[in-house]
Amino acid sequence: MGREIDEAWIDEAIERYRRVEELRAEFDQAVATHAVSVHSPDRTIEVVVTASGAIVDVRLHGELSHRDPAEFAREIKEAVVSAAEAARWAREKLHGEVFGSFRTLEGH
Repeated sequence: MGREIDEAWIDEAIERYRRVEELRAEFDQAVATHAVSVHSPDRTIEVVVTASGAIVDVRLHGELSHRDPAEFAREIKEAVVSAAEAARWAREKLHGEVFGSFRTLEGH
């Protein structure tokens, strides 16, 4: 007994695959280029991170000579951790924007 092939479904699946690949490329580009800036509570440390999690810049603002090295190191670490969380948030937001309206093949 032969199996019936739904060519329209196959064509749609191929087109959807192509569209997913296009969206994935768009998402990858957005994640690599979208940057988020995070500051320490006293705003003397700024970490710029892409949505992919790459730290692209660390900026120090104001007078730093009076700072305790251990405290300063702790604040840098906290700013970097906050930057990682901001990158995760940015990735999720971009994912929703890029893939949010994409419908599934369920029900076919």
